[in-house]
Amino acid sequence: MQKAMKSDADWRASLTLEQFQVLRGHGTERAGSSALNAEKRDGTFTCAGCGQPLFSSAAKFESGTGWPSFSAPLDAAVETATDGSLFMARTEVHCAACGGHLGHVFPDGPRPTGQRYCMNGVALEFKPDTQG
Repeated sequence: MQKAMKSDADWRASLTLEQFQVLRGHGTERAGSSALNAEKRDGTFTCAGCGQPLFSSAAKFESGTGWPSFSAPLDAAVETATDGSLFMARTEVHCAACGGHLGHVFPDGPRPTGQRYCMNGVALEFKPDTQG
């Protein structure tokens, strides 16, 4: 998949400071700070950087961690890489379209996947399903 490439200046112009720090700087928002934690409507969670659809609301669950969590991404929506920061190996999750940092995936989620995609809410936008 071709990555949505922009210069740092273009990313800074199109994102809030917090979005830029997370999506482009691999930062982490404060736990419990995202309004998306409480989002319960049917819809799709997309990348705040490029609009790529990432997660269905059907995959969202309450993990108790303070970040929006999902059991699985949409097909081909995300890519992963090993993150060796913080003196441990974690699996980083990033948008397959623009490469933006979304969060990490852990093997302690619910069945059937057993995965917990722990995402930064600031890196996501929510698009509710429209009826009729």
